[in-house]
Amino acid sequence: MMCVALFISIASLAQDSTKQGTPLSFIGFAEAYYSYDLNRPADNNRPSFLYSHNRHNEFNINLAYVRGSYNSEKARANVALAAGTYMNANYAAEPGTLKNIYEANAGARIAKKRDIWIDIGVLPSHIGFESARSSDGWTLTRSIIADNSPYFEAGAKITYTTGNNKWLVSALALNGWQRIQRVPGNSLMSCGTQLQFRPSDKLTVNYSTFLGTDKPDSIRLWRHFHDLYGIFQLTEKIGLILGLDIGQEQKSKGSNDHHTWFGTAGILRFAPNSNWAFALRCEYYSDEKGVIISNGLKTFGASFNADRNISGHFLWRTEIRTLNSNTAATTSFALLF
Repeated sequence: MMCVALFISIASLAQDSTKQGTPLSFIGFAEAYYSYDLNRPADNNRPSFLYSHNRHNEFNINLAYVRGSYNSEKARANVALAAGTYMNANYAAEPGTLKNIYEANAGARIAKKRDIWIDIGVLPSHIGFESARSSDGWTLTRSIIADNSPYFEAGAKITYTTGNNKWLVSALALNGWQRIQRVPGNSLMSCGTQLQFRPSDKLTVNYSTFLGTDKPDSIRLWRHFHDLYGIFQLTEKIGLILGLDIGQEQKSKGSNDHHTWFGTAGILRFAPNSNWAFALRCEYYSDEKGVIISNGLKTFGASFNADRNISGHFLWRTEIRTLNSNTAATTSFALLF
């Protein structure tokens, strides 16, 4: 009852702030799900390389959060606190209350005539076309390349957007590879870049990079990573996403030899009207040396997704997904308010 009251209060505040035209706003998101894995894992945990909707044969919450935002011409800030199985899996390395920080950042516009911002704090990842909030994506579950690259990052980012909004350029200083608190014994910052071209609503092309280390200085291994994707609205009802990730990490400290991992995903979406959408995904991932996935992985995958949008705030999604010898069916109810 306390959670319900909190959500109602936040929704009321958001409505009031919109009416008053203030720069402060609030939103809430909650996604409940059920997933059944045909392999029937004894501990009810789906494969360790899946970080969203990862509990088998039980009703659970993937992600629920409340978020407050402040936006003006010269300043902006976001704070979101969250819970769910997504948070348990992706924030497992963070200590204490950091485990519940979905987003917490503040930014300032630093140029009068240019759209240039500096943001500092816990930020959404600059990598990939999928976010933790499933309602933003074309499929219910995340692609393997999304689940095994950063969803969030902590650091500082400078972003420039051109006056026509066609180009976005960012440079980042980061605490690490999906890290809020840096790895003990690591004295170096990581960095990243993002270049995005969006000439129209029908085409987005993005290239992002990461360079750094996720190890203590004593066993430092340099990692560099490249993410490239394109989003194509082929017709009013048909869209296509193509994504490619490739990364390398040193085999040992100071070595000139590297282990390589890569993955790709393609999603074809058909939305006959505003109430229904269907998506077909094919994907491949190879990390044979276990750079990202500890025991190594090489797999093909495919999924089919059906979505029912109800009143613009409630989304019912169902997906059947297979990854080599692993097949699962997942359904979820998501509410955004």
